[in-house]
This record gives sequence, C-alpha cells and structure tokens, in this order.
Amino acid sequence: MNFHLPKSWSAPLGFGNLFFAALFFASPLFADSPIENYNVVWDSPSENSGESMPAGGGDIGLNVWVEDGNVYFYMQRSGSLAEDYRYLKLGRVRIELNPSPLLGINFRQKLDLQEGRVQIQGTTEKGDTQVKLSIWAEVSRPIIHVEVESDSNIDVTAVYENWRLTDKTISEHESFVLSAYPGELLVSKDTIAGEDNEILFFHRNSHDQLRDLLLKQQSLTAYNDEIGNDLKGRTFGGLLTGEGFAFAGETDGTYQGHPFRGWKLTSQEPAKQHHIRVVTHIDQTDTPDQWKGDLQELAVESESQLEQARQDTLQWWSEFWDRSWIHIQPGVISPSSKQWRVSRNYNLFRYQLGCNALGEYPTRFNGGNLTTDPRLVASNYNQDPDWRQWGGGVFTAQNQRLVYWPMLKCGDHDAILPQMELYRKSFGGARARVKEHFKHDGIVCSEYNSVLGVAVGSGWGWQGNKSRRSRGPEIPFGDPLADANKGYKAPVEKGVMANSFISYHWESQLEHAYMMLEYHRYFGTDIDRYVPFIENAVVFFDEHYRLREKMRSGSELDSNGKLIIFPSTSCETYRGATNPVDVIAGLAACVDGILQLDKDKLTLRDRSYYQNLRDRIPDFTFGEINGTPVLKPAASYKSVRNTEAPQFYPLFPFNRFDLNGKDRSLTKTFRNTWNFDESIAKGNVISWHQDGIFFARMRMLPEATEFNMKKLDDSQRRFPTFWGPGHDWVPDHNWGGSGMLGLQEMLMQTFEDKIYLFPCWPKEWDVDFKLHAPNQTTVEGTLVDGKLTRLKVLPEARAVDVVNCYDNPNVDRAGRSSSE
Repeated sequence: MNFHLPKSWSAPLGFGNLFFAALFFASPLFADSPIENYNVVWDSPSENSGESMPAGGGDIGLNVWVEDGNVYFYMQRSGSLAEDYRYLKLGRVRIELNPSPLLGINFRQKLDLQEGRVQIQGTTEKGDTQVKLSIWAEVSRPIIHVEVESDSNIDVTAVYENWRLTDKTISEHESFVLSAYPGELLVSKDTIAGEDNEILFFHRNSHDQLRDLLLKQQSLTAYNDEIGNDLKGRTFGGLLTGEGFAFAGETDGTYQGHPFRGWKLTSQEPAKQHHIRVVTHIDQTDTPDQWKGDLQELAVESESQLEQARQDTLQWWSEFWDRSWIHIQPGVISPSSKQWRVSRNYNLFRYQLGCNALGEYPTRFNGGNLTTDPRLVASNYNQDPDWRQWGGGVFTAQNQRLVYWPMLKCGDHDAILPQMELYRKSFGGARARVKEHFKHDGIVCSEYNSVLGVAVGSGWGWQGNKSRRSRGPEIPFGDPLADANKGYKAPVEKGVMANSFISYHWESQLEHAYMMLEYHRYFGTDIDRYVPFIENAVVFFDEHYRLREKMRSGSELDSNGKLIIFPSTSCETYRGATNPVDVIAGLAACVDGILQLDKDKLTLRDRSYYQNLRDRIPDFTFGEINGTPVLKPAASYKSVRNTEAPQFYPLFPFNRFDLNGKDRSLTKTFRNTWNFDESIAKGNVISWHQDGIFFARMRMLPEATEFNMKKLDDSQRRFPTFWGPGHDWVPDHNWGGSGMLGLQEMLMQTFEDKIYLFPCWPKEWDVDFKLHAPNQTTVEGTLVDGKLTRLKVLPEARAVDVVNCYDNPNVDRAGRSSSE
C-alpha cells in the first residue's frame, strides 16, 4: 500500500500565479501513483450542472461544478427513498466567494483520484487574490467538507437550495413504480430551518401507503410481518454548518426551469480560511426528534475529529487503488490514444463506483448517486432534479448485475455487498409470493427488485384500469393459456406480472445467487447469511416446473428424467421459451457452486438433493444454421421482442465452457452462433449491450478490441465517463460496468482453477495490471511488446494455474478472425 499524507495544493502564497498553478496541478509525470495520470483537469468553468464533475465517498455522491463564479454541488446519498420510492437528492449547495476568483484568471478544476476529492482554484481578474477550494466526503462517516483557502481575506456564503417546498401528489409520469396507477399518492414536503450557524434540512416519509398498496395489489397482506419495510419513518437530510458562519436569511430563484428556495450561511468576518461541513444522516425512526438528536450527536462528534477523518479517507482511497488496476501504456499520458482513453475511463468509472462502496442500497444502473437536471439529458425532459428514467427505488436486475460483476476481479469485496444485501433483504417478499401464489418452496424475484421483494406495481398491472398497464383477467396457476407470450390486458396467470417482457423472466435470481457463490470463491468470505437466498433461488425452478409439468402431463419430468422449463423466457428477448439457455446455464452454475459448499451450510435441502437436481437440469439445445452448428436460445420459443443475446450466457456470466482449454472445440460453434443467428442484435455499444464481453470470451480479437474501445471511449459530455442516456440515463452505470467487464475479460479469464492471461489482448497494448482471481488470488504483471516481463502471483502456489496465452502452444490464442 502506498499511503500519502495530504499534499500541499500550492507553493507558499505570494510565489506568483504561474508557480502556484504549476504546483497545484503538478505534472502527472512526477505523480506518486499511476492513478494520478488519469486525473481530470478543466481550465474553464461549466455552463451548467450537466458539465459537472463527480466526487464522493462512502455512500455519498456529489456533482461539482462552477457556474457564473459560484461553486455548486448536488448531494445524493444511498437510501434517500421517499414515499413513492423515488430516490431523492439531499439538496444542492451553492458557495459564493467575495471577491470571486472564479470569474478571473488561472481557473482550474481537478478531480484528484488518489485522494478522492475535487479541487478548484482561481485568481481574481486583478490578480490580487488567489483562492483554492477542496470538496470531499468522508468514507467512514456521511460528512461532506468544503475547505476554502485564500491568500487574502475573503467572505464566503454557503446557500442550501431545495425545490421540494410543498406537499405533492405524484402523477403516473413521475414515479416508475406507480406508472399508470389510477389513484394518487402524496409525497410530503421537506423541512428546512436556519438558526445560529446551521441550516437543518430533511425529508421524512409521512406514510408507507405504497407498501400497503403493493401488498394488497398482489394479495400478500397476510405476509405483512414477513416482508421488509424500508419506507416507514425513513428520514434523510442533514446540517449545513460552519464555524464563524451565521444564518443570513432566505432567498428564492430558479435553476433549469425549476424554482427553489435557498437558506444562507454567511461568514461573520472576512478570513483567509473557511471550513463548511454538511453532516448527513439517514434512519428509520419513530419520531423526527429522535432522528434530529442522532444527527446532532454526529455533528458534535465530527467537530473535533477532522484530521483523523481526513487521514482515514485518504488511506481508504489509497488502499482502494492498490487493490487492483489496469494501466494501458503505463507511464504515458496520451488523450489522443484510444487505448489510453480506454484505460483512463476504466479507472474513472471505477472511482464512480467507489463513491457508493459502502451504501445501504446498490449503485443504481441509471445514474448512481450522480444524476443532475433531466432537461440537460434531453430537452424533452422537464422534471425536477430528483427525476430519472426507470425510477429510483426498484433495481432492474439485468442492468444492475453489470455494475457489480466487475468488482470481483477488481477485488472490491466491500463494494459488491450492497447488491447482495438487496437480494437478501428482499427474501421475505420473494418467498411470500411463491407461498401465496404457487404453494411450493423457493423464491421468485422480479426483474425489478426492491427490499420489499414483491413485484413493481406498474409491472404487475393495475386491475380495473384501462390504461396501457392494465392487468387482464386472471387465470389460475398452471392454466394452459399461460404461455409467457402475452402482456397487459391479456389473460394473466395468478402470481405472474402482466408486463410481457419480464413476466417469466426469473433468470436474474440465479445470476445473483451465482454472484454470491463467486464472491465466496474469490474472497473466501463467509456467506452463511446468503445461503437461504441461494438455495431458494435454485429450488424454485425445480419445484415450480416439476409441478407445472405434472399439471400438464401427469409426470414431473420428461422421458429422459429432465425438467421441462416452460412457460419461460430467454432473457427478455425470446418469449414463450422452453428450456431457455440462460436459465439452464444459471441452474447448472448455481448447483455446482452449492455442491462446493460445506454440507452443514445447507438449510433448505441436503447435498444429495442437489446432486440429483444436477442430473435433472436439461441439456443445452444445439442446432444448425446454413449447415453450421450453433447454440440455440431455447429448445423452442414463440416470439423475439428484445435485443439481448442469452446464447452467450453459458460463457458469461455462468462460466459453463472453457474455450481457452478443455472446451476449445466449441469455439467455432459460439462464433457461428454470433455470425449466423439473425435474431441476435449486433453492433450496439450503448448501455447494457455485452458484445465486448462475449467477443473476449470467444477470443474474437479484432471485434473485442474495436467494440471495447468504443464502449470505454469518452462520453459526449464534459466528464469522460458520464455516458448515456443510451437505453437508461446519465451517467449510465451499466454502460460503464459492461465496459469494465469487456476489458477485464480481454486481459484475464478464469475457469475453475485456471487463470488465463491475455486470452484476447492486442500485443501492441503494453499494460501493467493487478486483478483478482478465485481462491483469494491476485495476479499482477507487466506486458511490454507482447512479452510478459513481470509476473507476481499471490499466493505463490497459484502460479502453476496461470497460463500465458501468448506463450502456451496448447492454447488457441486470440487474433483469429471471427469467421474462422
């Protein structure tokens, strides 16, 4: 670990503007850490929040920008869920400097990755005042700091700005969960008050009627005590405070078309140094006073522990960057080089993920903690700053998984936990759905998941509503009319969502069960608390489809003793599917993983059950197109309605075939599937499209290189990794996650105990890397001119499992064209 104490931002005051700027933004050629080569530096202010820069730590995300001489930042914190399951911001802060150096000369704004902070500096137009600001969030406590330092006395005003000023009845267009809901739901206004040297602000959920509504909608009220409740009494907000500041009244304004009110703290005297804190707090409490008391305790505690908090935060970020890295063209700064930008953006996006490493809730695929004003995403969106497409309180599994899979090779064992915890906490609702509607063991998780574990209301469909999201007449479980190919308004099976894309799309619970098993395999961490989820996720498919087949034919299995998985779907794309490839791969991967656990860890079934279940899992369906062998998305299906490619899920995420080793003979089959299956949508780089991962697994080097360079190239926005909106929103986090995965898979693939280096890596890409592999293994190395010049494997005993794909004649090395 390289631990660096806080570095001076500038030369001693008075050394002159040029020397001040040179030292404040020292050349990365002399950086203490290679990660500093990727710091983002701007030499001009921004037009608006859409040109903001991310900062944060712990579970806090900040969008920081300078506009019209003032510093602004939005504050978002994991768990800020309102009554309608919208993910609200904590508010916006404006910092005014008088005189302002940010309208003058020598402007610089820098994201310091190594230290996890944004630094801003400027000099007044007359050149008589130089000011620098540091904005950062503590990692171990939810506190934001703004530190101002000037070479002459200045006044500072901090304004807390809020737009949630009245109680509001949410319309169907504002809440994804309530889309097309024929009724109303009230969301209460925020409470804000200024007094002495602080401004108190918070939102408190005045009711949890949405939870009651969903349980009643889905006939689950009898399971009230078994289902989580993350809305009741939830309160989130904080204190804006500063020593030497005093409350200075209120102000009104409009930003990006939305009115707000501001509460001001102003420095009582001009000074060379100012320090402003935003102390935040989230909890579910019986009374607002209880929440306020806990907030005040945190604020008092933090007053005397600033330097310790600074050191703890610096150490966390140092250790974070030391866990893993990929540096292409190491030691070089070359923004004109595509491969260098790939490396820079891989690391920038990982920083964004680090800003919610310790969150109560997962980093959302549709913006994380870093969304800004919707009209700056596209002009046709005029919602307030809290709004994002696809909502904020439910987590779309097929998107979310791509944010979290790369954390295994990154070694980010703490950051992956919020996603796993979401599914553990949703267990009660997911179990209640099966008990109530299907009357057997197991759980069923919707593609849209939340702590409640029940279906999202708009996906379930509203009964008695004639809108586009109406639930049709309900038919009994097992009715032959249920074929996984119908949607809203059509007959819908008991216990199943009306949304035709996700009604039978249950593969994601297998994928997250497998993620938990892989987490255990990579890090050796105890997963006892996740085993009930894992077992129930798997047992559901066995129980459910044996029961269905018995209803149909009187026999639970086919003539070969295999499950018949119908009605189902292969991802969201192949509807009305029988034996979908992604479900088969997921079942096999999970059962194999369960069988690797100690037998005394199992609670739902014993080891012999899973050994027998392994034999009941259907085989993959192979076929031919134009006389060439291919892997089919399912044994059969009725329609194609989306653009996913589940044919490659046996490669990723489920690791069923070792195309670098014992299963090399199947490489041509997978490549044929890609080339000749016209139902596969190809060439789309945005959002969740995973072509780059699949290309790497199939060792299609030209295709993998081209795709992943596009995937991880600069966004069209000022900050390089604020991709989107794509299918989702800005910044698009599953765009970044799938890009990270593509690059990782090009560089290192693992199968069982084998570790394959450079299976699909261009020889001309010099790289220095450190990645994690299963069995608590790290692999660190340097490739120069296609030669591995340095290799460090820990533990050393694992070195025998490492295969260098450039040097081993038994490995079908990458570089062949996809047509071979």
